Amino acid sequence: MPDIPAANLIKLALDLSNSLTSADRYQRLLSIICQTINNEAVVLLKYQGDQLVPLAQQGLTREVLGRRFLISEHPRLAQICQSDEPVRFTSQCDLPDPYDGMLLAQGGNLPVHACMGLPLKADDQLLGVLTLDSMTPHAFDEIAQHTLYLISAMSAATLKTAMRIQQLEHLSNHNQQVVAELTRDALTKDGGELIGDSPAMDKLKHEISLSAPSDFTILIEGETGTGKELVARTLHMHSTRKNGPLVYVNCAALPENLIESELFGHVKGAFTGADKNRTGKFSLANHGTIFLDEIGELPLGLQSKLLRALQNQEIQPVGLDKTEQLNVRVIAATNRQLKQEVEAGRFRADLYHRLSVFPITVPALRNRISDIPLLTGYFIEQVRRKLGIAQLVLSANIMPVFKAYSWPGNVRELEHTISRSALNARSNSRQGVVTIEISDIHLLTQSSVKPESDETVNTIDTTSNSKTQIDETREPLPSSANQNLINLRQATEQFQLDLITKTLAQNDMNWSATAKQLSTDRANLVRLAKRLGIVIKKQIM
Repeated sequence: MPDIPAANLIKLALDLSNSLTSADRYQRLLSIICQTINNEAVVLLKYQGDQLVPLAQQGLTREVLGRRFLISEHPRLAQICQSDEPVRFTSQCDLPDPYDGMLLAQGGNLPVHACMGLPLKADDQLLGVLTLDSMTPHAFDEIAQHTLYLISAMSAATLKTAMRIQQLEHLSNHNQQVVAELTRDALTKDGGELIGDSPAMDKLKHEISLSAPSDFTILIEGETGTGKELVARTLHMHSTRKNGPLVYVNCAALPENLIESELFGHVKGAFTGADKNRTGKFSLANHGTIFLDEIGELPLGLQSKLLRALQNQEIQPVGLDKTEQLNVRVIAATNRQLKQEVEAGRFRADLYHRLSVFPITVPALRNRISDIPLLTGYFIEQVRRKLGIAQLVLSANIMPVFKAYSWPGNVRELEHTISRSALNARSNSRQGVVTIEISDIHLLTQSSVKPESDETVNTIDTTSNSKTQIDETREPLPSSANQNLINLRQATEQFQLDLITKTLAQNDMNWSATAKQLSTDRANLVRLAKRLGIVIKKQIM
C-alpha cells in the first residue's frame, strides 16, 4: 500500500490549525485516515484510568460514544494498550471484538473481518488508542509499518494538542485532580458523569462551570429523575472546596421532630433520648459543602433557622445557648416550583431568595432528545458489566421509540428501562451478542401524565380492636379493553397504593414493621404514602 500522500498531510495540518473545537480536530483526523486507509469503522479513544473513552468515531452506531470500555474486559483493546507499535489482528483471531453488533455496515455478530489498533503515545505515556475495522479480511496486511507509525504520530499529536488546549481553556491548576476524583466517583456511583452534548446540556455545563468556583448558594431545580444530585456533586468537585467534605441531607426523609437536631446537632439531655452530644450536618460540612436535597419539604418552622444559618454562617445546636460559627457553602435542590410554594405560603420568601442566588435548572430528558443515544450507550455498558454479558446492543428500531417517548421519569426511568430490558433480552438470547428488541422494553403508550394535584385521599381507619377498614376513593384502573388509556405512572401508583395498604393492614398499621417488610426506609415510606393520599385514622372505641 502506498504511503500517505503529502497533500493529505498538508490538508490535515491546515484542518487542525483551523479547527476551533476538539470535536472538529478529532473528526478531521478520522476523515484523513479514512481517505488514506480503506475501512468500515474507525474510532479514536482516550486513555482514562483503567478504561478507554470514545472521543470520535465513523462507521459505528452513535451510542458507542456513550460507552466506557474497561480495558480489563476487552482483550483486543488491552493488547493494543500494552503494545509500543501498531497491532494487526488476523482474520482468524478469536478474541471478542469490542464493537460487535455496532457496525453500521453489518448488523448482528461480526463475521470474519480485519482489525487493527494503534497505541497513541507521547513521552512514553499512553494517551489513547486508534482502532480500524474492515469487512475485507487481510485488508490491513500490506500497509507499510512506517505509514502506520506516521498515522500514530499524527493521531497522538492531535490528541495531545486537543487535551492541552482543553486544559488551558477550562482547567485550573488542580483540575487534573478533580477529573481523577470525578472518574473514581463515576465508577462507584450510578450516573456519576454528565452525559450529553445537546444545547440544553451545554447550557447546564456552562452554568456549572460558571458558578462552581464561586461560594454562591445554588438552587438546583428540576423534575424527579433528572440528576440533581449529580449536578450538586459536580458543582462541589469543581469548586474551591473540593478537598473539603460534601455532606448530603435528604430533607424529605428526616422525621419532623428530629430535623433541627440532624441539621444543627444537639447536646446531651437536650430532649428525651438525647443521651450524648451529636454533631449536626452543618458542622460536619464545615469548610466544605452541604447539599440539601428536597428543600421544598422542609417545615416552615425550620426554615427560619436555616435562614439564619445562611445569613450569618452560624448555627445553634439544640440545647446549647451559644452559637457556632461555620464556613459552609449551601447547595439546595427541589422538584417543586418554589416560587409557587412561596405564593401559596408554604415556603418563606426570604429563604427562597437566599437559596436562589444562582438558580440552575436541570433539563428534563424530553427537552434533550439528542442525548438519548449517548445516555443509552452509557447505561447499556453499565448493565452489561453488572450482568456479565459479553456484548449488549439495541435493535435498530428501538431508538426511534426511545426518542418518541416522553420519559416522565427522565434519565432515571431510561436507566431502569434499559436494566429491565437487558434482563428480558438475556433470558431470550442464547448468542454471544445479546440484542434488546422492542418486545423487551415494554414501554407504555404516550398518554398524558396525571398531575400531582389530582391525587385522591385513601383513608385507613383503625380502631382499638385493630379492625382495619380501607376506603379507597381513587378511581379504578381502566379495564383491559381500555388499557391504552393507562400510563406507567398510574399503574405504578395503583400498585404502590394496593401494596402499602395491604401491608399496613397485615402489620396493624405499624409503619416501622411495614417498612421493614417492604425493605424500605420508614421515612421514605411515610412520604410516599402521603403522596399517594394514604391516611391512617385511629379511633378509640
